[in-house]
Amino acid sequence: MQRGNMEMDFENIVFEVKDRVGRITINKPPSNVIDIKTLHEMIEAMEEVRKSEEIKVLILSGAGDKAFSTGVSVPDHLPDKVDQAIPTFGNLFRTMMSLEQPTIAVVKGYCLGGGCEVACFCDIVIAAEGSKFGQPEIKLAVYAPLAIPAFPRIMGRKKAFEFLLTGDTIDATEAQRLGLVNMVVPEAELEEAVAKFVAKLTAHSLVAIKASKRALYAGYDLPFAEALRISEDIYLNVIAKSRDGVEGLRAFLEKRKPVWSDE
Repeated sequence: MQRGNMEMDFENIVFEVKDRVGRITINKPPSNVIDIKTLHEMIEAMEEVRKSEEIKVLILSGAGDKAFSTGVSVPDHLPDKVDQAIPTFGNLFRTMMSLEQPTIAVVKGYCLGGGCEVACFCDIVIAAEGSKFGQPEIKLAVYAPLAIPAFPRIMGRKKAFEFLLTGDTIDATEAQRLGLVNMVVPEAELEEAVAKFVAKLTAHSLVAIKASKRALYAGYDLPFAEALRISEDIYLNVIAKSRDGVEGLRAFLEKRKPVWSDE
């Protein structure tokens, strides 16, 4: 992908790149229900992000004011489509895990079911006051296949049991308390808060951003000693050998602002 702004044509999402920030918007308002086609489009857009040497951050959001997403299409869970829907849904998260750019979910309104899984699996979640989060799948005698393994790691086992087995909906403040959300702001200030946060990230070297995320994920489920070994290895073989790794240190010693080459 060349440097500069761009937009790709999709039916159910909007994917655009501006000022080194990618943004995927689920574009099926008012509820932004995610069907199989939407999943494929999101995966395709994320693959573009993964291959990019330009994009520093990826934002995920929903079109309109009602919802980030109220979930994956219920008809796609029925016997004639479920064998396609569940693996495709899983592939979305496998693709997200392969991204070295940080992912930020911007949540406004309802964030339920598969929509809640997509948002809360992002590295950062910024939510508007009044947003609602929930995994109501249990009420339909099914469960949330991503949330089952992921949420105990995020909020702890006991709270995950409560959240997933009751199907209760919680507000953004409670979601923040549980660790599903990083920041809660008034709805009128949501985009400004996102812009300020993104600016903090894009000010950094892409080399450092990618290496940091790689090291964080690589050691996430490992014993500390093994996680430390991997972190040291990535530092020595990526950071220490990069132009930006040297530039940042030299700029500090020379008391000047660093100039990143992202190499």
